[in-house]
Amino acid sequence: MSEYDYDVLVLGAGPGGYTAAFRAADLGQRVALVERFPELGGVCLNVGCIPSKALLHTAAVIEEAASMEKHGVSFGEPFIDIDKLRGFKDSVVKKLTGGLAGMAKQRKVDVIQGLGTFSGAHEVTVETADGRKTLTFRNAIIAVGSRSLELDGMPWGDPRLMDSTGALELEEIPLRLLVVGGGIIGLEMACVYQALGSKVTVVELTPGLMPGTDPDLVKPLQRRISKRYEAIHLETAVKRIDVADDGLLAHFEGKHTGKEMFDRVLVAVGRTPNGGKINAESAGVEVTDRGFILVDSQMRTNVPHIFAIGDVVGQPMLAHKASHEGKVAAEVCAGEKSAFDARVIPSVAYTDPEIAWVGVTEAEARESGLKVGIGKFPLAASGRAIGIDRTEGFTKLIFDASSKRIIGAGITGPNAGDLISECALAIEMGAEAGDIGLTIHPHPTLSESVAMAAEVFEGTVTDLYIPKKP
Repeated sequence: MSEYDYDVLVLGAGPGGYTAAFRAADLGQRVALVERFPELGGVCLNVGCIPSKALLHTAAVIEEAASMEKHGVSFGEPFIDIDKLRGFKDSVVKKLTGGLAGMAKQRKVDVIQGLGTFSGAHEVTVETADGRKTLTFRNAIIAVGSRSLELDGMPWGDPRLMDSTGALELEEIPLRLLVVGGGIIGLEMACVYQALGSKVTVVELTPGLMPGTDPDLVKPLQRRISKRYEAIHLETAVKRIDVADDGLLAHFEGKHTGKEMFDRVLVAVGRTPNGGKINAESAGVEVTDRGFILVDSQMRTNVPHIFAIGDVVGQPMLAHKASHEGKVAAEVCAGEKSAFDARVIPSVAYTDPEIAWVGVTEAEARESGLKVGIGKFPLAASGRAIGIDRTEGFTKLIFDASSKRIIGAGITGPNAGDLISECALAIEMGAEAGDIGLTIHPHPTLSESVAMAAEVFEGTVTDLYIPKKP
């Protein structure tokens, strides 16, 4: 018998954690999966990616139905049964988390519910409903994720002030909603509540929405929501929020000043890692002042038998990154030669229209001094986009002009989150523009825009007229 209870103990059961646990079990390891919440899946499945996408689907259906009126098909005003809608969202979550529980059982992974913290280099103490348990391990994988940032000076005790988790509970549809933060999470939830009937105001501290994204990718979204939202205030901060019986009074400073009353306020200004919440120092694991844990390409921390993955190891804080890191950590624990060496990690904003990007942005490429070549194909020239009356976006491919290899891509439009995968694969495979343009894409599809963007760069496109430079 081993001197340890488990070969691998995984702390945290989000997308990275459960992937690591399942992969380790598949490789013959005795595995424990410690999770503080009642259901597996972490923030992503329970109060993040999955429930938000269920609500975003609802919003998209409402918007699409309304848009058909000008084409001769009218459905009338939607009636929102908020209890049924919440039930649908919850059922989606339950189906997925229940599936995870079943797979854990099939793999003989021991799931321990409770708050786990390190109590030694090979030991975790878990506060469970049945009391304190101490578990020993040969290897451990830290997958404790992140939490929403809370702005100082806000009345967090008032239920009308929400973080993303509170917004997804869908307790009511407020008449007026203030979204503090114009990043991905804030804009996704703004899309949901606006479609459900709220008058939405977005406040963003920086000069543009979705900071860090190429501005041209965001412009089609900003044009669309500017017509639908009550207001978008850039270079503006919320100085404070006063609590009143009839709402929350927000005081603005910056480019927009004054004060306004809102029924609810959503604060979505980013996330912070949970590395400082697990008593990692008891195991000798180094944690930065910000709560991050540094790792190498095998996901090892400074303690060789303890690994870390996901949000807690740094940006980008994305579920698909965590899953791939989890597999690497599990394989290394089992003695396999494995390392995390992804060239690129795609990002998606599930707004309307969707925005997706991968690799270097155009701004990053130019700032780094690369000789950049751009191939850009507008959806206004796409037969499929015209057929569904969604022509406001485009596909942009970024090439190293000297080698003609693709180094980045950005897509704004319907299904951008699905289309970006081809671009990620092209970058991973070192594809040149000709490889993409000469790959026959089905017609009429939105995916054609990827090939045609490559043809624009090559100068061979026939679906656009681009005058030759003298």
